[in-house]
Amino acid sequence: MNEWLDSGLPVWLWVVIGFALAALEILLPSFFMLWLGVSAIIVGLVSWFVPLSFAAQLLVWAIFSLVCLLAWFKWVAPRMKDKSRSGMAMERTLGQVGIVLEYNPASGRGRLRFSAPILGEDEWRFISQEPLSPGDRVSVTDFSGNDLIVKANH
Repeated sequence: MNEWLDSGLPVWLWVVIGFALAALEILLPSFFMLWLGVSAIIVGLVSWFVPLSFAAQLLVWAIFSLVCLLAWFKWVAPRMKDKSRSGMAMERTLGQVGIVLEYNPASGRGRLRFSAPILGEDEWRFISQEPLSPGDRVSVTDFSGNDLIVKANH
């Protein structure tokens, strides 16, 4: 048994384990298994150039896993959270002023444009209770599904 532990796992096995762990990430939405898989692939590559015992391979895998996980949670994950628009659409849009491009008085619906993109779009559909004309300035007061509810900006 000691000979097997001293010889280490073959390079191809570390790579297969790495891809299996990375593929397991599809089932787990945490980005945890991905970094364990990347670390296993790195161990396979290191073992290709430097023969390591099984204990040394496990140690290198544990170190790379820890470094990858810490790097993920310290630098990458916080930046991704800042880019999320979830739950922030209303706060960023209420009170914004846009210009009416089109308006259909029969349906009370139309299309408006903001001077700067709001949530990645500069043109939005809207609903208004008051009659409007193209060129009128309107303020956003609420949402109705994917449409904005606006009022004339006097």
